[in-house]
Amino acid sequence: MSLQGDFYPKRIVCLTEEPTEMLYLLGEEHRIVGISGFTMRPARARKEKPKVSAFTTADIGKITALQPDLVIGFSDIQADIARELIANGITVWINNHRSVDEIFSMMVQLGSIVGKSEEAVTLVNQIRDDIGKINEASLRTTIKPKVYFEEWYDPLISGIRWVSELIELAGGIDIFKENQNASLAKDRIIADHQEVVNRNPDIIIASWCGKKFKKEKMVSRTNWNQINAVKNDFVFELKSEIILQPGPAAVTEGIAQIAAIIEKWKETV
Repeated sequence: MSLQGDFYPKRIVCLTEEPTEMLYLLGEEHRIVGISGFTMRPARARKEKPKVSAFTTADIGKITALQPDLVIGFSDIQADIARELIANGITVWINNHRSVDEIFSMMVQLGSIVGKSEEAVTLVNQIRDDIGKINEASLRTTIKPKVYFEEWYDPLISGIRWVSELIELAGGIDIFKENQNASLAKDRIIADHQEVVNRNPDIIIASWCGKKFKKEKMVSRTNWNQINAVKNDFVFELKSEIILQPGPAAVTEGIAQIAAIIEKWKETV
């Protein structure tokens, strides 16, 4: 008996943005039959693929009707969606990666799943080289700004691990680095706004998890006019689709934008 044919998944549903972006980068977008409604990268995916999920919810009927042979999701937050899909006989791959290295592992594993192992490794190695150059450039000066990253505003939530790592690779100091290993947002809550004032960051970067950032709302908080970043107008927004998705965007455009902000700050010192 001879075995011939393409044994890789042919009908993939992506419940988050990062596997969609990675599959497009690998030229395997023809395998995608459904995406998250929050998908922004690449922009063409929103026009080409049906939207079947949010982040914490999904249209199970719509997904099953697409007859996927693989559904890809992210984090324990999507556990209920995964459970229901599995109960409907669908194969599900849920990632729970949180670090930069784990992002790279996910990218390589996804490449392997669609028969593009070598291409995925090549892409990851190129990105790692680019990050290395950013990190090397940041070490040319010993000055490092203190950076506060805000993932949510009510309550205040500091950055997840890969964001914290990217800040430091770009030459900054994450002022809430002790929170980076807390995978759940509730464990990264900053209960007292004054704590940010006390730690006095030089740079503030906000990414309000899909909600439009309102700078005036942030800087008007009690005593925040005492923070160096506010006094010197070093308050910036990074789009969540760039920095809060644990995939290609964060380790390319995300770190590049953080590094540019830090370099701009260094010019003022």
